Amino acid sequence: MHAEVGDELIVKGRHVGDDDRQGVITEVHGEAGAPPYLVKWRGGHQSVFFPSSDALVEHRPRQRKGRAGQSVT
Repeated sequence: MHAEVGDELIVKGRHVGDDDRQGVITEVHGEAGAPPYLVKWRGGHQSVFFPSSDALVEHRPRQRKGRAGQSVT
């Protein structure tokens, strides 16, 4: 698995009726985007996370900074 800071992490519910867990990767501790990741989960909880087969990463496009700190897409 490969991730970058700012990517969304989704962990699928394991049982029927379980909600998915969603968070944003705030730090990548492995080499070249590999786990473990520091994740800020919805609700504010943070944890170090080692993804398993029920996790997926949704890559978010990075925004570049233009003049005067304005975001440029």
